[in-house]
Amino acid sequence: MFSHNKRLQYTVRVSGSNPGLANLMLEQFGGPQGELAAAMRYFTQAVGEDDPGRKDMLYDIATEELSHLEIIGTIVGMLNKGAKGRLAEGVEQEGELYRSITGAGNDSHITQVLYGGGPPLVNSAGVPWTAAYIDTIGEPTADLRSNIAAEARAKIVYERLINLTDDPGVKEALGFLMTREIAHQKSFEKALYSIEPNFPPGKLPGDPRFTSVYFNMSKGEGDTVGSWNQGPNWTVVEAEDAMAVDGGSGLCTVEATQAETEVLTQMALRTQSDPAADPLTGAELGMGEAALAQATAQGDADLAR
Repeated sequence: MFSHNKRLQYTVRVSGSNPGLANLMLEQFGGPQGELAAAMRYFTQAVGEDDPGRKDMLYDIATEELSHLEIIGTIVGMLNKGAKGRLAEGVEQEGELYRSITGAGNDSHITQVLYGGGPPLVNSAGVPWTAAYIDTIGEPTADLRSNIAAEARAKIVYERLINLTDDPGVKEALGFLMTREIAHQKSFEKALYSIEPNFPPGKLPGDPRFTSVYFNMSKGEGDTVGSWNQGPNWTVVEAEDAMAVDGGSGLCTVEATQAETEVLTQMALRTQSDPAADPLTGAELGMGEAALAQATAQGDADLAR
């Protein structure tokens, strides 16, 4: 059961209209790193969670993310207030009104015309929100790591939005939202590390022949060593030695029935290419007779060599 309180979690004060900034704020409303995506990610994880502690935490954070969605949506609406009124009432000449909502150089005019200045569930480029943003896989040790990364990405987007505005009230509200991303990262990390063992994710262990092997597959200028690819915890295999590391031939094989083999042989015979053939192509016909003759002569000379 949900109960809505009409007071925001954080007081929002906007100094003036700014439809361009409002459009950019949509990134955290209907974008992949936004508050709706976070709320749906954690809410659906909570529904499927069996551990009572994680379930409670996920419900708490999911519900808070909805309150953050309300804050961002309110900021978008307030930043659009002036342009919304001017557009709705037509108080300016067409050209001046158009310039006022397109001057930011982004899609704010689309937001104004299609959505009347309200906060639509799209990102700043107008792409509709989609459940495809939710990457839950139903394994706590994997989902918690994904949640930590999601909060980190959201924090970075908030930092960028803060850098785009000089409105002190907007900066303050965005700073609060950014800070809550840090708090959620901490909660998710604590929950992850309270599961022992939590690495590797899932139940099955890795093949010990390969779990501590580093394949140095990219060679050349820029090769760098560090704790991630060198030291007593790693066996380094160079690119030229990285084929058929299982000890096999490195070639593919498949077991087929007698009936399948007969059909496959028939198909191979029907579709085989003749390496000695040199058919005239449509591209060559389009070259014209002179160019075709020259190309043919060059081909004959190459064959003679």
